Amino acid sequence: MDKADRVRACYQHACLRHVSNDHMTNSSLRERFSIKDENYSMASRIIADTINEDLIKPYDPDNTSRKHAKYVPFWA
Repeated sequence: MDKADRVRACYQHACLRHVSNDHMTNSSLRERFSIKDENYSMASRIIADTINEDLIKPYDPDNTSRKHAKYVPFWA
């Protein structure tokens, strides 16, 4: 997958989680992409790229904990 495909898949994952009354997390994205736990920074990079494209946003913008961050689609 190239960067654009990963960003689109991340956005779609956030949408699916949102319509299922759940939130996307780094952990859920790692599970979706079959990324090993020790490579969490790879999922963080994909999330950051998707935020930069304005496709997802933090569920709670006041949350300063990156470990417990949750994300939703931009339209939620």
